[in-house]
Amino acid sequence: MVHLRRSLAAIMALGLIAPLAACGDDDAKPAFADPAATASTTPGASGAPVTESTSAAGGPVTLTITPAADKKNVPVSAEIGLKVSGGEVTSVTLTDAKGKAVAGKLREDGSSWVPAKPLKTKQTYAAKVVATGSDGQTTTANTTFTTMGAPARETGTGLYLFDGNTYGVAMPVVVEFNPGIKKADRAAVQKRMFVETSPSQPGTWSWTSSGTQAYYRAPDYWQTGTEMTVRIAVGGLPTGGGRHGDQDRSAKVKIGRKFEMKVDNASKKMTVLQEDKVVKTIPVSLGKKSTPSSSGHMVVMEKKAATVFDTTDTDGASGYRTDIEYAQRLTWSGQYIHSAPWSTGAQGRTNVSHGCVNVSPSNARWLFGKTLIGDPVTVKGTGDELEYGNGWTPWDVSWEKFKEGSAL
Repeated sequence: MVHLRRSLAAIMALGLIAPLAACGDDDAKPAFADPAATASTTPGASGAPVTESTSAAGGPVTLTITPAADKKNVPVSAEIGLKVSGGEVTSVTLTDAKGKAVAGKLREDGSSWVPAKPLKTKQTYAAKVVATGSDGQTTTANTTFTTMGAPARETGTGLYLFDGNTYGVAMPVVVEFNPGIKKADRAAVQKRMFVETSPSQPGTWSWTSSGTQAYYRAPDYWQTGTEMTVRIAVGGLPTGGGRHGDQDRSAKVKIGRKFEMKVDNASKKMTVLQEDKVVKTIPVSLGKKSTPSSSGHMVVMEKKAATVFDTTDTDGASGYRTDIEYAQRLTWSGQYIHSAPWSTGAQGRTNVSHGCVNVSPSNARWLFGKTLIGDPVTVKGTGDELEYGNGWTPWDVSWEKFKEGSAL
């Protein structure tokens, strides 16, 4: 096993982190609804949320919006907060100081209108919101506010999705934060992480204990052909400790065919299934007693046709440096599936590896040509359990347990 845990900065430098995208809530579709749009602005009473009401035959329509009129130093992640009774919001317009309209959408629950990208720093914006009662009477509320300057400290972010790519059915949405988000601040951040799937599938976010990563998954693997739109809208968002998110990140991706690898230590074999049908059985050699492989539900995180395993920096004189072909990463600590020509005699019989799943060169090449990032890999029977967070591990717990990690 290669003991390597890359920092966020190092991973980003290698291009493993792509721009971010979207959010969810427990078992809820975090989609947006498109409102109609109109124009113009007049500030309300300074220093308070703007409230307007209209009495009509159908009852009074009351509309309250935020930010408060003339509010200063508003984060560039600002949403137009909406509270309406006796009707519904039918129009939201946000314009910058030059009168240019800002794109955005209503949250599905109607609680706010979210700009499509962070606002600009030190700019004045004007919002106009129209609510309509059941009798057709309208109420309009207006406000202006000014955004803050560039924050002094930021939270670094990353998204392990590349726009336009196709992933395996177990691919979680993985978001990384540096430094990690503290528990008290996670709900606000989670509300700004949006995921939409087509066809629609329920899903939720779950945080690792350190708050450095959050995963989004469904109760079961994604359906083949799913299209996923993700926006991690944390650019300028207060993330705790005086920090703000460094930028928005987004991706639109697809989910490919169902392809699974199931490794059993008892038989020393890998069973490969495509669309739930066995397509190949491969002899393997797992970790020897002193360096056992981890058992658990993992995901192919990274693929390299050729690489070097080097443990001399961590293990000193007992370490090793070896050229490796067809390596597929399963954990941060260095568990891979890879070609091991030196152990072909042991494959299917005994465990001799440093923790990796050794396969023959021909089988490694065949697997490498079939797999996608996000394909599920299950290892069982080694006696060493996978540590949660050591790799993309959301499938290593039950759906009920996974949901407990949501901040909402």
